[in-house]
Amino acid sequence: MTTPSHTPANTARRGSCTLVGAGPGDPELLTIKALKAIQAATVLLVDDLVSDAIVAHAAPTARIVYVGKRGGCKSTPQAFIEKLMLSAVQDGETVVRLKGGDPFIFGRGGEEVEHLREAGVEVQVINGITAGLAGLTGLGAPLTHRDRAHGVVFITGHAKPGDSGTDWRQLAATARDARLTLVIYMGVSSVEHIRAELLNGLPPATPVAVIQHASLPQQRHALTTLGALVECIADTGLGSPSVIVVGDVVHGVRAMAEPQTPLTAAVAAA
Repeated sequence: MTTPSHTPANTARRGSCTLVGAGPGDPELLTIKALKAIQAATVLLVDDLVSDAIVAHAAPTARIVYVGKRGGCKSTPQAFIEKLMLSAVQDGETVVRLKGGDPFIFGRGGEEVEHLREAGVEVQVINGITAGLAGLTGLGAPLTHRDRAHGVVFITGHAKPGDSGTDWRQLAATARDARLTLVIYMGVSSVEHIRAELLNGLPPATPVAVIQHASLPQQRHALTTLGALVECIADTGLGSPSVIVVGDVVHGVRAMAEPQTPLTAAVAAA
């Protein structure tokens, strides 16, 4: 006589959580793995910069929760987002935290993973193409080049409250001596300070590209110099979300478009 197995009535299925990088905005830049995760999700917690075309890949039955975070705008508190993630996992949902760019590049993905792991939840992370890479690549120029840049630094221009932020003077000297490209996220609002500090280590003629809405149909960009950066942003009206790329690799954009003219501030559609 066999004894039937029994499942306790109060045993609930434990859900799962995946942090998915949605990339810079163009849905065709999603990885296959990211696409599969979005399609399988029962709950999606979506960042403000994720395009509607990417969210459209979710299952019709999935619950979509928008938890936008934008500098200078009304934002969903980070603690509340983490609470939503944990609650949905505990309810047995297949949770996707859908984040613009890459979850681990200025996306607070590290904070979210730490919070969930402390609660006993393992998290999978699927990388996405970050805007700092897609922006200059979309203009036909590299971030590294054997003759122009030996490396690249991704850095935020937005300091946490109470944090003194980046030592831009030291970074400028390092970039000059080590021949590095600087890719600055969230730097438009602090561009006057950033420009003034970088000029202590980099020449005013250092080429700069400012790229807004990288990879999207509404992408705009400006080519200028470090010395003229503040005036360029003011004149062109470029704002957030933008990345600012500083370094000789920006000459690659000029060589592609206007090989005989000096680098000047000009706005163009991608």
